[in-house]
Amino acid sequence: MKSFTAQAFLFDLNGTMIDDMEFHTRAWYDILNNDLGARLSWDDLKQEMYGKNHELLVRVFGPDRFTLAEMDHLSIEKEKRYQKEFFPKLQLIKGLPEFLEGAKKGGKAMAIGSAAIPFNIDFVVDNLDIRHYFGAIVSAADVAESKPHPETFTQAAARLGVPPQQCIVFEDAPKGVEAAQNAGMQAIVLTTMHEAHEFAQYSNILAFIKDYTDPVLQPLLQS
Repeated sequence: MKSFTAQAFLFDLNGTMIDDMEFHTRAWYDILNNDLGARLSWDDLKQEMYGKNHELLVRVFGPDRFTLAEMDHLSIEKEKRYQKEFFPKLQLIKGLPEFLEGAKKGGKAMAIGSAAIPFNIDFVVDNLDIRHYFGAIVSAADVAESKPHPETFTQAAARLGVPPQQCIVFEDAPKGVEAAQNAGMQAIVLTTMHEAHEFAQYSNILAFIKDYTDPVLQPLLQS
């Protein structure tokens, strides 16, 4: 990894801090295909797994299929199914507890920047008791445009009081890395959901890691 000094670490949540994207995909697969008759393949659905829940519904069904109230209901129903199935497996990705503690001791500012709704973010950070690590949490409810628009990450940086160019974003999805690039930020990619070749078009990637035990991360805590 090329040398880079950062004042702040910005974390996507799903697939980046917890390895749960398969469970989100399964919950959407159930609702979209079995409840709503979308007839999406698993691979087709994987390509839609970014942005806000409402945006996903519009991408799949068009803008006129559901009212806002119906999309609100479907969004919460999807998260309830996801949470019920994933809760027994809820844990931080290997090495992340130690990385968070090391970053805190090293004086790094930290934030979560996620397209998840607050209902899901609270499910993770409160059940895992990690809220105290983060100076800011930006959710789907806080932004007008979700990833790959940079607003999620630029807002997180602004809340921390750190310039975008001094932030490293941890992401698992191509659209998230694109959002970081659009924000002028470097990124480290967790290969929990996507393989390295799927990120070939982005020039802001410092490293690909399987989990937070990767030794490539240690210089970031010491810089």
